[in-house]
Amino acid sequence: MPPPGAPPGRLFLSFYRKIVLVSAVCLVVLAGYRLFSHDPAVRDVRLSGENIICFGDSLTSGFGAAPGMDYPAQLSRLIGKPVINAGRSGETTVSALARLDRDVLSRSPRIVLITLGGNDLMRGMDRRQAFANLKTIVTSIRAQGALVIIGGIDVPIRGRGFEEGYRQVSKETGAVLIPDVLKGILGNPNLMHDAIHPNDSGYAAVARYFHEAMKPYL
Repeated sequence: MPPPGAPPGRLFLSFYRKIVLVSAVCLVVLAGYRLFSHDPAVRDVRLSGENIICFGDSLTSGFGAAPGMDYPAQLSRLIGKPVINAGRSGETTVSALARLDRDVLSRSPRIVLITLGGNDLMRGMDRRQAFANLKTIVTSIRAQGALVIIGGIDVPIRGRGFEEGYRQVSKETGAVLIPDVLKGILGNPNLMHDAIHPNDSGYAAVARYFHEAMKPYL
């Protein structure tokens, strides 16, 4: 508080600074809320298993990245722990479900990071079936006591409501959701290898998104 009798200009400046500070704090809180969605069911998770596994499509396998620059490899360096890359280019929720036991459930999962749905969207696959598959995948992993973090995608105009599907799966399964794992990356020529795949720098941003989402559970 300014001292009694302070000039009106100083009073206004002090008030203005407080408004700016409060506004900045609110923006930070809102930004964090929009970037990550934490269902209440996640907070009490007791993790079992040993391994951090990245499971999904070409965003996980690292199409467009130089050797060692895919997001799982960059994430491993960020957290100082081994990370298994179980990504496969061209993966849909159907093919992912078919290899779930072999590539995830049998490998003692503790935290599983998922990028799935993009190929279902591009191939015009039924939205309801795609998210039914994704829900089965997440539920199966959660049943083993592992945390699941979903990297969603939000494609303007052509997204066919996929962003809402990710939110619904997260809400119903207790998974942590990154609503748009390509936020600020897609469409940025400095971060993209081609129209849909990041380059090394883009995958670094994806790794940071997943890192921020998983930090409370490491």
